[in-house]
Amino acid sequence: MRHRKQSVKLGRTSSHRKALLAALVCSLIERKRIVTTLPKANLARRDAEKLVTLARQQTLAARRRAQAFLRRPAAVKELFETIAPQCGDRSGGYTRIIKTATRRGDGAPMALLEWTSVAAPAPVPKKDEPADNA
Repeated sequence: MRHRKQSVKLGRTSSHRKALLAALVCSLIERKRIVTTLPKANLARRDAEKLVTLARQQTLAARRRAQAFLRRPAAVKELFETIAPQCGDRSGGYTRIIKTATRRGDGAPMALLEWTSVAAPAPVPKKDEPADNA
């Protein structure tokens, strides 16, 4: 029985799931917003919030713990130097999940995961769309 089991397995082994979540959080740190499935967004949100709380300590031990999870020095640097200071004295709720349409291929619920207090870059216009130069 699965009484009081808190993990969501996502149909992956534990090492695969850990690598997937680290990659999702790294992408969120680098791109400021990502589109993924709703269960993955919920798990990535949990880890991203914990990492921001860790990064707000601004200690060497916290930086090393973040590096152990993320495994990308550039993402750790971005987290500690830009994202954590922009979150200020907010006591949580660093990210938001916006539900979007279902995926066309398999009907999976999709979601947009983004930072609440970090300014996201403007969307890039597609090649076939004319850019507004006004």
